Amino acid sequence: QVRLEESGGGSVLAGGSLRLSCTASGYTRRNKCMGWFRQAPGKEREGVARIYTDGGITNYADSVKGRFTISQDSAKNTVTLQMNRLKHEDTARYYCEVDTQGRAPNAGGCSRYESNYSSWGQGTQVTVSS
Repeated sequence: QVRLEESGGGSVLAGGSLRLSCTASGYTRRNKCMGWFRQAPGKEREGVARIYTDGGITNYADSVKGRFTISQDSAKNTVTLQMNRLKHEDTARYYCEVDTQGRAPNAGGCSRYESNYSSWGQGTQVTVSS
């Protein structure tokens, strides 16, 4: 059974930084898409950043490009999201998700559509005060 455990959320002032980590267990396939999605109150869940773990191809939402960086530690089956220059609109619950069915990879890396990801964690709250 796939298990994703997120950590690193919290509260920060606008302009600050946070680092989120996600460790996957129960699924160790080398070539897979993992990603971070977020959901703010009253809004749909949206893709933030994805990584194809075999090769490290990354994809970002336009709203976070240049501020967020997704990276991986393959040996630990961990994906990290470094978030810099945080804005109030980044406030949301952040979820780590993994594609275990091979639906997410595409020509450009990994799909931004949550429907292509089959497992996710409990989420971690990020609150940015302006």
